[in-house]
Amino acid sequence: MLKDSILKLLKLDTLVSNMTGFVEARMELVKLEIRQDINKALAKISILFFLAFAITLFLVFISIAVAFKIGESTGTFEGFSIVAAFYLVLALVLFFLRETIRTSIEKQLNKIISKQKD
Repeated sequence: MLKDSILKLLKLDTLVSNMTGFVEARMELVKLEIRQDINKALAKISILFFLAFAITLFLVFISIAVAFKIGESTGTFEGFSIVAAFYLVLALVLFFLRETIRTSIEKQLNKIISKQKD
């Protein structure tokens, strides 16, 4: 009660209510911005997921086609074996170079993030 009368005497009651309203409005704005950023991120992730799915299907079918084409001259089993060996070599190369690839990707992502902040 004494607090209210002092605030009214000094005409700080409107200042306090305005500041409270400002803080609440700012919090709502931040919430909306966060929702918007989450929506953008989810949209990008969805697009990347479907793109990865389409590329995976492409690789599977092109691998089958290449295996059959190689199999025409060497035999079906050998054609599929050659394609499988190619993927095994690729997997081994990626396994042994994983740290180099990871650091390279991290550097690129850091460059992208720093450009977006500017």
